[in-house]
Amino acid sequence: MIDQARLEDIVREAGQIAFGRWPGAGHSLQSWDKEPGSPVSDADIEVDGFLRRELGRLLPSAGWLSEETTDNPVRLGKGLAWLVDPIDGTRDFIAGRSGWSVSVGLISEGRPLIGMLAAPARKEMWLGIAGQGAWRNGLPLRASRRTEFAGARVPADALPPEDQDLTLVDKPNSIALRIAMVGANEADLLATLRWGFEWDIAAATLIAREAGAVVSDAFGAPLNFNKRDPRAFGLLVCAPAIHAAAVKRLASRAKVLVHK
Repeated sequence: MIDQARLEDIVREAGQIAFGRWPGAGHSLQSWDKEPGSPVSDADIEVDGFLRRELGRLLPSAGWLSEETTDNPVRLGKGLAWLVDPIDGTRDFIAGRSGWSVSVGLISEGRPLIGMLAAPARKEMWLGIAGQGAWRNGLPLRASRRTEFAGARVPADALPPEDQDLTLVDKPNSIALRIAMVGANEADLLATLRWGFEWDIAAATLIAREAGAVVSDAFGAPLNFNKRDPRAFGLLVCAPAIHAAAVKRLASRAKVLVHK
């Protein structure tokens, strides 16, 4: 069994390392683009190194997949794997906004076993454990129970014309935090229609699911993790009663976009 208390300490400390470099708290930071439109900072690299070392000590048998580490296919032969985004929401982090988090998920045979988010700029620690529940700052979460699709709260910057029947709510840059918002009943629906990476969503989707949300890809199919290609097209996290309507709304758009 994993030492859960030690894991929580590690993720919390990783959050504090990031917070110690966050411009929103008055700290200096160096940042650059890994490629056009993909920013990274020296804080991302520092947190990545810390987590790789400490999580490796905690569970030496587990594989490793992180946004800021070159992928090693050795992870595919492991029953367990850490999926890590050292700072999810780097744009908010660099800009001094609070919508970022440290995301750590432990995957067992393709399914999330434990998920944690540290969001120290928001004074939040999120935890999900498969089959046991989800919590924020130690308080149990209960996901949205919305039954009507129209009016569903969506964390987004804007809505396309065909979705004007939905309701905008605050959107942190961290997709992990947007997913967790559904688990905390602060949003009813999170949907993406693009290619994304497993490390962005592994921890948060477990938190949302354990809080009672439904989690799938854009077509309504289950998600798998620690795949050879660590990408997936589209994500849907929502209240159970509106999942079918959400899939129906997105299906035609998803079919067009997935083949582009």
